[in-house]
Amino acid sequence: MQIYLPIAEVSVNAFMLLGLGGMVGVLSGMFGVGGGFLMTPLLFFIGIPPAVAVATEANQIVASSFSGVLAHWRRKTVDIRMGMVLQVGGLIGAALGVLVFNFLKSMGQVDLLIRLSYVVFLGIVGSLMFVESLGALRRSRAAAGPRKPVRRQRNWVHTWPLKMRFRTSGLYISVIPPILVGMAVGVLAAIMGVGGGFIMVPAMIYILGMPTKVVVGTSLFQIILVTAFTTMLHATTNHTVDMALAVLLLVGGVVGAQIGTQIGTKLKAEQLRVLLAALVLLVCGKLAGDLLLEPTELYSIGTSGGHG
Repeated sequence: MQIYLPIAEVSVNAFMLLGLGGMVGVLSGMFGVGGGFLMTPLLFFIGIPPAVAVATEANQIVASSFSGVLAHWRRKTVDIRMGMVLQVGGLIGAALGVLVFNFLKSMGQVDLLIRLSYVVFLGIVGSLMFVESLGALRRSRAAAGPRKPVRRQRNWVHTWPLKMRFRTSGLYISVIPPILVGMAVGVLAAIMGVGGGFIMVPAMIYILGMPTKVVVGTSLFQIILVTAFTTMLHATTNHTVDMALAVLLLVGGVVGAQIGTQIGTKLKAEQLRVLLAALVLLVCGKLAGDLLLEPTELYSIGTSGGHG
C-alpha cells in the first residue's frame, strides 16, 4: 500500500515503514538504544531525504524509548537521578546541535554532513564495542566457575568535584562527566537524528562505571526528553518533521520495543553487546559503500552546475 509523504515528497509502502519501525523498536528494547542510528540510514536507503529522516526519526525514538522505559521501570532498572543529570547535558547539546544543523542547511551541506557523521561514528563505536565485547565473552567463558563480583577501579571520574550519590547505580561520582556525556549525545541527536544510545550505553558502562542492568533503562529514560526537545526544535525551525512518516514508524516502534525488552532479558549482557556491535558495523559498511559508489550523485551535481 503506497502512501505519499508530503514533507519528504516521496511515495513509500506503508507496511514497509511499519515493519522498519517494529524492527528498530525490538532493538531499542533489547539494547537500550533509541534505534535511530539504524533507522535513519534505513530511511536514506528507501529514498527519504537525510534532513527529513533526521528530524522525523527523532520523533519516532521518543515513542519507542518511552515504551521501553515502561518495561524497565516495572523491573526497577532505571536510575532516575542519573537520567535527570544526563538530560540536563542533553538539552544543552541538542540546542547547540540544531544551531549547527541549521547553519549547514543554509549552506546546502547538511545531507553530506549527516551521512559522513554516520560513517565515522558507527565505524568507531562499532569497532570498539566489537573488540571489547568479544573480550568480555572470552573472559566469561574462561571464568565459567563461580565468579567474584568485579569491583570497578577508581578512575578520573571519581576525582572531579560536585559529587552526587546515585543510589540505583551504587555510585558516588561528580555530576560533570554525566553532563558532558549528555551534551555529546544531545548534539548527535540534533545532527544525526539518533537517541545517542549507541554512544550513551558504552559511555555509561565504561566512563561512569554504571552496572549494565540499569544502563539500558536509564539510557532510554534520558533519550526521551532530549529527542522530544530535538524534534520540537526541528519542527519549528526547519519544518522537516513528516508526521505521516512519524506515525507509521511510531506504531511499529512501540510494539517492537515491548518484544525487544522480553528478548533482552533472556540473553547475557556480553551476547547483547556483540550483537549490537555487529549491527552497527553492518550499517556503517552499507553507508560507506553508498557514499563511495554512487555515480548518480556525481551526475546530478554535474548537470545542475551546468558544466556537463
